[in-house]
Amino acid sequence: MTLNYHDVMTTDLSPLADVSEAWKKMGDRFGELKTDYEKHVQAVLGNGNWQGLAYNTQQQYASATAFEFGAAKVEALAIASLLADAHIELIRLQKAVKDLVKDAEEKDYKVDSSGKATYVGYDKLSGQEKYALQHDPDYSQLMADARQKAQGWTDDIAKSVKAVDDADQSVKRALARATSDVSPNGIGIGGFNAQAEGDLAKAGKPDPKATITTHGWVSEGESEASGPGIGTSVTGPDAAAGKLAEAEAHADLGRASAEGSLTNSPFKLAGEAEAFVGAKASAAGIVTNEGISGQAGAFAGAEASAKGTADVGPVGVYGRAEAKAGYEAGANAGLGIEGANAGAEVFAGAKASVAEGADIGGIGAGGTVEGWAGVGAETEATLGKGTDGKWQIGAKAGAAVGLGGAVGFEVTVDPGKVSDTASDAVDALGDAAGSVGDALGSLF
Repeated sequence: MTLNYHDVMTTDLSPLADVSEAWKKMGDRFGELKTDYEKHVQAVLGNGNWQGLAYNTQQQYASATAFEFGAAKVEALAIASLLADAHIELIRLQKAVKDLVKDAEEKDYKVDSSGKATYVGYDKLSGQEKYALQHDPDYSQLMADARQKAQGWTDDIAKSVKAVDDADQSVKRALARATSDVSPNGIGIGGFNAQAEGDLAKAGKPDPKATITTHGWVSEGESEASGPGIGTSVTGPDAAAGKLAEAEAHADLGRASAEGSLTNSPFKLAGEAEAFVGAKASAAGIVTNEGISGQAGAFAGAEASAKGTADVGPVGVYGRAEAKAGYEAGANAGLGIEGANAGAEVFAGAKASVAEGADIGGIGAGGTVEGWAGVGAETEATLGKGTDGKWQIGAKAGAAVGLGGAVGFEVTVDPGKVSDTASDAVDALGDAAGSVGDALGSLF
C-alpha cells in the first residue's frame, strides 16, 4: 500500500523502537534455547548408549532442530536491526515533511489533508486592502505567481512524501527477505533464515534490472519471489483522508513475479508474469471529494497470469492469459469524477482466460474469452480511469454449472500516447511541408 500525505503526517512511528527491542530479546532467547537443546537433548541421546537406525534418524532430525534454533536467532536479530534502522530513517524523513509544511505555513501557505498548498496571505488583508489589490493592474499576475509558488510547495511536499514511501517500501523488502528461507539447510526451504541480513541499506535495495544490449536490441528485466508468509493490516476509519476502513490478510505459500522488455526503436516487446499460491482476503470503503467506492474479496488456491505487448511506433497489439484454480468471491462498486465501476463474482473450480486486442495511436480495443470448469457466476462493468492512467470502457459476464465461461470487451484510451501520436503527426506534416517547399524552390 502506497503511503499518502495524511499517512505520513499522522503515523506514530515510536512503536518501531519497542518492537525492535522485543525482537532482540526473542533472538537472544532463541540462542539460549539452542544451547539448552544441544546440551540436554542432543548430548544426552548421543552419549553412546543408543545405537542403530532409529538413533541415526533421531540425530539427523535433532541436528536440523538445533540448526533452526540458531537460524531463528539470526533471523530475529536481523529483524530487530532492520526495525531499529527503519525507526531512525522513517523518523528523519517524516520530520522533513513536517518541517517543509511548517515552512510553507509560516510563509502564509495553507496545506490541506492531501498535501496541497494554497496561498492564504491575501486573506489577512483588510477590506480596503483587498479592494485595492483587486483593482491593481498587476492583480492577475500576482494571483498567477501565488498559484505557481503554491504548486511549488505542493510538489516539494509530494516529493518528501514519496521519499517516506520509498523508505517504507525498502523496509518492506528487507523484512520480506529476512523472513524468506530458500536454503536446504536445517528442515529445508521454508524454515528460519540463517542468512538474514540486518543492514537496511543492503537488505532493502530494489532488485537490480538486468540490462543487455545485443545487435541494437536492449533487454531489461527484473523478478521477485517470496513466501511462505502471513500478514494482516487494518486501517481506518480516517475522516480526514475520507477513508472509512480498510483491512487485508494473506497467507502465502509462495508468490513470484517477473517483467521485462526488448527494444530496438521503433520496435518494442514487453511482458509481465506472476504466480500466487495461498489465500487472501480484503475489504475497503472510501469516501472523498472525488467519489465513493467499496470493495471486498477473498481467494484461496493458485493463480498465474502473463501479459505482453508488441509495438511498432504508434501501432501495437497486446495479449493476456490467466489461469486460476480454487475458490473466490468478491464485489466492488464505485462512483466518482474519474468514472464508475461495479461487479460481483463467486466461483469454485478452475478457469482460464485469454484476452487480445490492438492499439493505434493510444486508442485500443479488444476482447476476452474465458473457459470455466466449476460452479459460479460473474458480472462486471467499468467506465473510467484505471490505475495505469488509461481511460477504460468495458464489460464482462459469465456463468457455469459444470462447464461454462465468460466473454467481455474493452476499449481503452491512453491520453499521453494520443498526445504523443498527435505531436509526432504534426512534426511529420511540418517536415513533409518543408520538403515540398525545398523541392519547389529547387525547381525555380
